[in-house]
Amino acid sequence: MFDSVQCPLAVETETIPSRRSVAGNSRFKKLTVSLCISNRLQTPARQMLERYLRRSTPLMMAVVYIFATSFAMAQSGRDATAGMQTGRQAEMQRASKSVPMKKTETNEKVEAKVAIPKAPQPDFFHRWGRAYLADWSGNAPGTAVPQQPRRGTPGPIASPPFPASDWPIGGTVVIGAPDTQTYPLMQAINGNKDVNKIYGWLEVGANGSTNNKTNAAKGIAANAPAAYDVYSNTVQLDQFALYFERQEDTAQNDRYDWGYRVTGLYGVDYRFTTSHGILSQQLLVKNAQYGFDPVMFYLDFYLPHVGEGTVVRVGRYISLPDIEAQLAPNNYTYSHSILYTYDCYTQVGVNVTTKIHGHWTVQGGISPGCDTAPWTTDAKVTGNACVVYTWHNGGDALNTCDNTINDGKYAYNNLTAFYETWYHRFNAKWHTDTEAWYQYMRDVPNMYWYNGGFARTAAHPWPETNGAGGNLNFGAVCEDPRLSAAQQSSQCFAPEWAIVNYVEHNFLHNTASLNIRNEYVDDIKGQRTGTPAAYEEHMVGFDFWAGSTVTFRPEISYIKCYSSYKTLDGRAVSCTDISAGSSVASDTQEWIAGMPGATLPSGRGKQSSLTVAADLIWHF
Repeated sequence: MFDSVQCPLAVETETIPSRRSVAGNSRFKKLTVSLCISNRLQTPARQMLERYLRRSTPLMMAVVYIFATSFAMAQSGRDATAGMQTGRQAEMQRASKSVPMKKTETNEKVEAKVAIPKAPQPDFFHRWGRAYLADWSGNAPGTAVPQQPRRGTPGPIASPPFPASDWPIGGTVVIGAPDTQTYPLMQAINGNKDVNKIYGWLEVGANGSTNNKTNAAKGIAANAPAAYDVYSNTVQLDQFALYFERQEDTAQNDRYDWGYRVTGLYGVDYRFTTSHGILSQQLLVKNAQYGFDPVMFYLDFYLPHVGEGTVVRVGRYISLPDIEAQLAPNNYTYSHSILYTYDCYTQVGVNVTTKIHGHWTVQGGISPGCDTAPWTTDAKVTGNACVVYTWHNGGDALNTCDNTINDGKYAYNNLTAFYETWYHRFNAKWHTDTEAWYQYMRDVPNMYWYNGGFARTAAHPWPETNGAGGNLNFGAVCEDPRLSAAQQSSQCFAPEWAIVNYVEHNFLHNTASLNIRNEYVDDIKGQRTGTPAAYEEHMVGFDFWAGSTVTFRPEISYIKCYSSYKTLDGRAVSCTDISAGSSVASDTQEWIAGMPGATLPSGRGKQSSLTVAADLIWHF
């Protein structure tokens, strides 16, 4: 027999005659067999084996005995090799084989100390896959980090299917809201047990459009001024984003806290986030289709006793106003409005956000300007100030903002811009967002001199160009290009205004949304788009979610432009299916030469376009 240390379960069969002895009415010697059954067998298997042994012939019992003995000895050898027993324990076991050991209190203590082997733990990729399966089945793991209850009004909308449960506010976290967000990657790494997080997403998009002149190698994005699906009739990697983040705890108000975020973005969409002076040669010199941008890097400092909480942000951060955001999951739709595409994207500086009380939040900051690094020649001291008022238990919010306070003179994206944004919740299923801005630059060079090939002088200034003479920052169409050079000014004031509205509907139990966007943009001097024209855009789209980790967003959009300028042969200038700004450049060259043959091949496009597009976002 095996002792209890080697053999946790010893089964002794009862002594029975063989079937042959009963049938032959003759007495045969009875056989007693003791078996060591491994504890690695599941309980039903052990019970079945016991029942089988009690009914087996002596021969079969002997065969099973030999097999079980061999298995037990082999298993014992493996355990010893694995280091689960000490030399002393091995010696005791060898002794127990020659001298049966009586079960004493000492033996029971030895038995109690023997650890039952643990089940193997799932590896990293197994845990990662299980996190997705749990999310898609509606059982996504919650954060294991203790959280304070939310302060202030509840989140007005559902997320998913909307990007967030709170109305957008840039330059800060939502003061009073705990960080309950979890991610599949962090579940695989540490079970979402840490305030330091690594996460991101992969976004792939595609579109089919009536525009057909896209040439990424030549930098022709034919769907512009639409964004972010600017390259027509393509499949593209829009964004591969990776975040490293610690969010400060603003739900509590009794201690100081801090946070950080570092975000890298690779894909087509780098062209919309690029800041002059931060790896900007990819776009401003090479006009590459794909690129990398460190779109955010900042530190947050939370001061709980200033107002109802204050966040000081230092670094590069997303511009304060706007319904939309550059990062794909933070936007209602795949494409973006024209209004959003041609305003400020990021700033490098310091921003202070204070929640005064439940209704009022104020913001103020300083930076070197929109989309400009402090070490560039375009940098200038720029202030910003915003006031947010909420009412109806958070269901309404009004955000008033002056995003760039400086001299407003022409420089890279130096837009003096005034914003008003209103968010309104009708009920749990419907809400609407409306945003309007007016922005301008002063002393903007007249594009006539650059487009017409005139030498650069004080009287004939050019817009900002790169080393190869390529345009970095559009000037303005100050006068009708059909007028003569004597009637052209050197500089002018270049304003534009825009308004956009979103209507949003939540359905299918928070797994889908209907998105309707309508907008009007008047680029009066063409400083933003390159074509002096008014634009209307209409879009209908959907978001479909699998859990909170996979998003599919199909949509259809229509753009039309209206311009008072004409070509030499009387046609309206083009605003889409062209290289940006080339239509006016063609017109200028035509009128100067007095013949249509001077037109740029990329300058003849369309006044309207229809685009069907979709993207897929996979969060990790």
